[in-house]
Amino acid sequence: MTRLLTIADAISTHARLTPGKLGARDSHRSLTFADWDARAGRLASGLQGLGLAKGDRVGIVAANCIEWLELYVALARAGLVAVPVNFRLSAPEVAYILHDAEAGAVIAGPEFCATVDAIRSEVPLAKARFIVLGDAPHDGWRSYESVIAQGRADAVFPAVTQEDVCALMYTSGTTGRPKGAIRKHGGSSLIALATALEMGFTREDVGLLVMPLCHANSLYFGTTFMHVGATIVVDDRRSFDPEALVRTLAEEKVTFTSLVPTHYIMVLALPEAVKRKYDVSAVGKLMISSAPARRDTKLGILEFFRNGRLYELYGSTEHGWVTLLRPHEQLDKLGSVGREWAGSGAIRLLDPEGKEVPDGEVGELYSRTSYVFDGYWKLPGKTAEAFRGDWCTVGDMARRDADGYIWLVDRKSNMIISGGENVYPSEVEGVLGAHPAVKDVAVIGVPHEKWGEAVQAVVVLHEGQPATAEELRAWCKQRLAGFKCPAVVSFVADGDMPRTATGKILHRVLRQRVVG
Repeated sequence: MTRLLTIADAISTHARLTPGKLGARDSHRSLTFADWDARAGRLASGLQGLGLAKGDRVGIVAANCIEWLELYVALARAGLVAVPVNFRLSAPEVAYILHDAEAGAVIAGPEFCATVDAIRSEVPLAKARFIVLGDAPHDGWRSYESVIAQGRADAVFPAVTQEDVCALMYTSGTTGRPKGAIRKHGGSSLIALATALEMGFTREDVGLLVMPLCHANSLYFGTTFMHVGATIVVDDRRSFDPEALVRTLAEEKVTFTSLVPTHYIMVLALPEAVKRKYDVSAVGKLMISSAPARRDTKLGILEFFRNGRLYELYGSTEHGWVTLLRPHEQLDKLGSVGREWAGSGAIRLLDPEGKEVPDGEVGELYSRTSYVFDGYWKLPGKTAEAFRGDWCTVGDMARRDADGYIWLVDRKSNMIISGGENVYPSEVEGVLGAHPAVKDVAVIGVPHEKWGEAVQAVVVLHEGQPATAEELRAWCKQRLAGFKCPAVVSFVADGDMPRTATGKILHRVLRQRVVG
């Protein structure tokens, strides 16, 4: 069997070839490739010393920090499976993921220990397998640094092949329950190579990771930089600061970053005097994704980043990268997500019977890539639904124009993208529907200048059971991550809710009524 290098192999290689080169940094510390390799090896050994064995799942709940990069490499070295958890989720949501993944250990940032402590009874783990990032241990937790200190530099690790699982990436589903997308080392390496090939990344690059490291975007780009030996800078601020971002781009001489439209809009809104303070001429490539971008936004990006070439991608945790709108196409094909990535295979748009639709007509988007995911964890039925032979879908609807460019119509049916975060209406509807005063509810996305889309709930109340918008929003905030909670709650009579003949709410019609 041909063996592809894992990210652990890649970091070891760079540690031999360029040991003193800066491999990664955040605002608190930095790692040469030699440091990175050594600490990841000791961390892998320390985790083995806690009784974790190849194939065990390790949940990670943390905001962006350099430790994510050490952890991904250490877990790959020991053959352990990373389960990155969105740190913005509520305690019940975190509990569901850790329980579903059958996590053998949980590693958390200090600010998330209370969240994990609140759900320990739902995730029965050995006390020694709760690890807090940093030096100061919390009650019932081992410190991250103590685990590294107990690791051995000469530890022996199991063989890890391209067929071994490297991560369970949990994605929300239309049922409201997250699904664990299985990613193997082979696919991880291939997407890194495809990204480097298409975008021309080399060891001379400096990549700034702003998107959460629990998300596929930062993981896939981070993996690419690990393979090619580029330097990674982690934006570890707890909230997005546009001036601080521009300062980092200038001071670190960043050559690439990936942002959502909201980030770019906030940067472009900075006063001209502020923007002129910083030299961002090193930025040669920029990625925009996760939501449509207006023409004026793209023009503003190109004006401010004068040496930057702008790319726009469409992809998913399951597919990996699918399409790319390249720099010379940004304005001519505004609104399109481009054509296939180099090496990504092909795209088919199919009708419900599995037949390809003609150009200009809408069909369900299927792609065939060498780095597609390997199914949903413990969900064979959902896995079967995602594939037609080698062709994979996540339910997105699109059309292809005569030039072969793809135009998304619906994002996973009714999915809402707010500030780069995916919000599934059915999940929010399930929470609101549990309120005793709510008879029926539909959740839609409405345009928002800053966030791309905002979440709005349209509610039908039971007769004689009043509830206010503030009460329902508070109900959601106790049960959902903040970005999923409705920004607006409006009320309609039962007869005014648009439905099919079978009573199913017509979300698209409702959205047209609300937005106009």
